Amino acid sequence: MTTPLLKVEGLRKSFGGVAALRDGRFELEAGSVHALCGGNGAGKSTFLTIVMGIQKRDGGTIWRNGQPVDFSSPADALKAGIAIIEQELSPVPHMSVAENIFLGREPSRRFGGIDFRAMNRRAQALLDELGFAIDPRQAMATLSVAQMQLVEIAKALSHDAEVIFMDEPTSAIGEREAQHLFAAIERLKGQGRGIVYVSHRLSEIFQIADSYTVFRDGAYVASGKLTETDRPGLIRMIVGRELGEEYIKTNTPSETVGLSVDGLSSPGRIDDISFSVRKGEIFGIYGLMGSGRTEIFDALFGLDPKAQGRIALDGAPVTVRRPADAMAEGLAFVTEDRKNSGLNLHDTVRGNIALASLPEMSPAFAMRGREEAEASRTMIERFRIKAARDTMPVSGLSGGNQQKVVLGKWFLRKPRVLLLDEPTRGVDVGAKREIYRIICEFAAEGGTVAMISSEIDEVLGLSDRVMVMRGGRSAGILARGEASAQSLVHLST
Repeated sequence: MTTPLLKVEGLRKSFGGVAALRDGRFELEAGSVHALCGGNGAGKSTFLTIVMGIQKRDGGTIWRNGQPVDFSSPADALKAGIAIIEQELSPVPHMSVAENIFLGREPSRRFGGIDFRAMNRRAQALLDELGFAIDPRQAMATLSVAQMQLVEIAKALSHDAEVIFMDEPTSAIGEREAQHLFAAIERLKGQGRGIVYVSHRLSEIFQIADSYTVFRDGAYVASGKLTETDRPGLIRMIVGRELGEEYIKTNTPSETVGLSVDGLSSPGRIDDISFSVRKGEIFGIYGLMGSGRTEIFDALFGLDPKAQGRIALDGAPVTVRRPADAMAEGLAFVTEDRKNSGLNLHDTVRGNIALASLPEMSPAFAMRGREEAEASRTMIERFRIKAARDTMPVSGLSGGNQQKVVLGKWFLRKPRVLLLDEPTRGVDVGAKREIYRIICEFAAEGGTVAMISSEIDEVLGLSDRVMVMRGGRSAGILARGEASAQSLVHLST
């Protein structure tokens, strides 16, 4: 028997008397990819932060190459050859890509000072090796969320670690970049390194992982080889019960157009985009990173001052120059990054649900507390948000429940058109089904839905029609019966 690169037994951690991790167990072999699976709140993040030295454990043992270890900081873990790609991005926005990758490890010139030329050269070589088309001299503040995720991946891999934790590494990136990452993972495996892969995308797990461990309710449930289980079996272990069909469509598109877009353009972003979405329809938008998907919604919601084109709602032309105009016309926009643009993490669940309705709830510069509390209760019940109380910080909720708070915020305004950008990013299989139900019910009640997703299965499962984006232009619109994984990839590349 070879000594595992990493072994953990009986890991425990509580916060305020509430157990976040009751029995964390894990074993990673050299030259393998081991998937750490579990729903939101299963204890995965707590497990990772303890092993990385971000939090102290209450009990349990961690072995690195057979030796017990106790890291007091991520720097200690890095010294021991353990690196992490974190789900929550933390870039230094006004520094360059290269500076972010080599932060604290900048190459120096012979007589002192940072050797920026050498640093840019090394960063470029790393990005080229990974297949990421990013300029290392570019400021992080100018990058998209997806590009920032790629830089975070490059940063972790630059440490030359033997054990690499990957926490939802593809949640913000497109299919092409994900395949580049998977190729890099295969190279790392061949070098004898161990990858701990955390993802809610089960198709990815079955594509790249060799083995799995499942946590549920803060405790170890099972582990084994992925060749010895299947998708329904893994889902049963994750949620603790059988789940029904993943995509249950209850909506039927009508003949009435709810949203019409004609000649939507923005210099350097999108060019001559035209489409219509009927009431009762879920209109999917698919494309690779940089194809112009999110830019469409930015233009429709008044976030792009350079955007030109014609927009009509229910057949009537509308003018949208800023988000307030879009909201007044009945548009709602669930952004791809709930942490930075969907929620106020310093506020309560109740405060976030009321966030988009402040003018109506505080007409005299004072919040109508009773109205706010009633609205919060209604949305929590409607979307089955699991929160101990609505006055708790929204940051204390799981990813799936945070996303439902974002939806509740917009549904409180009774929108006519729902713009959804990656609506299930970073949420578990159970929460995904809940969000799919919410989307389909909105459409079934006559609402108009346009949805961007980088998950092909999600696009195909929910959409009545799909528009494929490539290079800032529409590459075609496919009916539900015409769309397939092959056709989407073909049109997008």
